[in-house]
Amino acid sequence: MRKLLLTACLAIAISFVYAQTLTPRQLFPGLFEAIQLSDIFPDNKTFVDATPLRDPDLIMKDYNEQKDKKVFDLKNFVLANFTIPEANGPVFKSDISAGVRKHIDTLWEVLHRKHTIATKYSSLIPLPNDFIIPGGRFRETYYWDSYFTMLGLQESHKTKIIQDMIGNFAYLIDKYGFIPNGTRTYYLTRSQPPFFSMMIDLLAKDEGDDVLIKYQKELVKEYVFWMMGAETLKNGESYRNVVRMHDGEILNRYWDESDKPREESFKKDIDAEKLTKQQPGDFYRNIRAAAESGWDFSTRWMDTTGQLSTIQTTAIIPVDLNCLLYHLEQSIAQSYHLQGNEAQFKVYLSKAELRKKAILKYSWSEKHGWFMDYNWKQQQITPFETLAGVYPLEFKIADTVMAAKVAVLLKTKFLKSGGLVTTFQRSGQQWDSPNAWAPLQYMAIDGLNKYNQAGLARTIAENWMGTNTRVFDSTGKLMEKYNVIDTDVKAGGGEYPLQDGFGWTNGVLLNLLNKYHMDGL
Repeated sequence: MRKLLLTACLAIAISFVYAQTLTPRQLFPGLFEAIQLSDIFPDNKTFVDATPLRDPDLIMKDYNEQKDKKVFDLKNFVLANFTIPEANGPVFKSDISAGVRKHIDTLWEVLHRKHTIATKYSSLIPLPNDFIIPGGRFRETYYWDSYFTMLGLQESHKTKIIQDMIGNFAYLIDKYGFIPNGTRTYYLTRSQPPFFSMMIDLLAKDEGDDVLIKYQKELVKEYVFWMMGAETLKNGESYRNVVRMHDGEILNRYWDESDKPREESFKKDIDAEKLTKQQPGDFYRNIRAAAESGWDFSTRWMDTTGQLSTIQTTAIIPVDLNCLLYHLEQSIAQSYHLQGNEAQFKVYLSKAELRKKAILKYSWSEKHGWFMDYNWKQQQITPFETLAGVYPLEFKIADTVMAAKVAVLLKTKFLKSGGLVTTFQRSGQQWDSPNAWAPLQYMAIDGLNKYNQAGLARTIAENWMGTNTRVFDSTGKLMEKYNVIDTDVKAGGGEYPLQDGFGWTNGVLLNLLNKYHMDGL
């Protein structure tokens, strides 16, 4: 009897774990498509974040029995069978008179979430520790957002929540072999810009370098994920996130394991695919790979026309991604050095040096005086300068002459009255002109300071802080992104309305306010 009970418990446990990896489209075939292609919810992310009120098999049985009846109402069926998340989270009213610092301090509590207890069939991936969400429609942890959020948490002396969030990411690496885009099952086919090693650096400021040893296993596991298949590639070949260049160097690209429409943007992807000449699977993978980059979407992934239909993310070697992996290689090397393992220290240091040489070879454009992305299929740099070109300064890959040229272009072309514009193209995409984003402002400011460009760095910081505070003073909100050219106009583009909250904006703003002693804001 006891054996039967244990067997039954094990079966239930296996079923529960399996359910935690299934996506809404897998759980609700047919119903998922009907909902996402309808106008029930303006935002496709709403349904995939909904929680089933009962077993999906029972929901599907009822749906299949009722869907063809004249009296069937799809919206009523959904509302009867799912808990629908609030459109933009709980309503929070700002106190503008208390100032932006007090607002950020309050937002840490508003955006704080208790670690999630597993709910069977929910798309939410449970985590062992508490965390901070970005805000708005983004109700879960996101990978690269979190680093910039942590910059502010550290300024607020909230080391415990930084520890908790890093612990969550280590847990995800141990469980899945990588950190997903966000903590939803529909994100389990891709990651995001690998900032985990940067998070460890941040925590080391409070706890010392031993944290590199503590998380060495996870740093190596993440590296294995990004480098999977590299050793078997011939020159000019690619596999997943890895490309062996035609001259033999190993560099990385963004990738997604799926070639289907994104579940959280299903209708938009279906509609966009109708306008491309690419095969559907290729188009969807390029769209998904851009989502892994965090720059969804930008002309940096497109041909000279800047049309979304020409998106070619998987053909592009992104300068920012490879700078981050250079840092990861350095971090792993340092962790071994701290352990006294000089052999492994030299192995990873060598990997980092080879990558640095390759970044300089393929990404630096003397003609533009800028670090560019590189199209490895066409064997040429991509057509557009983007703010991703500041990453080699942040990681001290550029030499002093290159850094000086980057500074000139930042000052003469990227710098606007509200901060640094992301690109020069007005495509209507949210990662293009006239929009600007907190993480890129921070990388540029911090990078410039590492090359003794303190004056320009301060100007950028002051312009950006001014934009943030002006919008806050007029709206009581800190936004996901800002229009830095037409500063009286809200930022636009993208697949969803402008979001407020906002984790990485709060983090970068507080970091800069403290760095530049802007106590009057």
